[in-house]
Amino acid sequence: MGERKIRVLIAKPGLDGHDRGAKVVARALRDAGMEVIYTGLHQTPEQVAEAALQEDVDVVGLSILSGAHMTLVPRVKELLEERGMGGALILVGGIIPEEDGKLLKEKGAADAVFSPGTPLESIVSYIRENIQMS
Repeated sequence: MGERKIRVLIAKPGLDGHDRGAKVVARALRDAGMEVIYTGLHQTPEQVAEAALQEDVDVVGLSILSGAHMTLVPRVKELLEERGMGGALILVGGIIPEEDGKLLKEKGAADAVFSPGTPLESIVSYIRENIQMS
């Protein structure tokens, strides 16, 4: 029996309608041997947290280009904790000002923030280094 694969949920919370970056990251993670679930556009934080629970994921990746990251990311984190998934790694990508990214990490809402142009291998490596598989 093979080793369990890292399970990653990629979500587009909020009203942002651009998902090319999310799909590129999802493909890179899949190519790296991870199981990837993509929720599609216009997800509420509640839908993201529920999908994460139902899919039993290790990582929740949020792609946000709308500017609502300071509201959406903490809300997703709160809902994950309510569902007993506080240990899931939360990654954020998109147009996130550096100062906001630091705040999200300091407040514990995000484990890492990746800006456009981040090498895909950096994201893959970060996940592998920070997920403990049993």
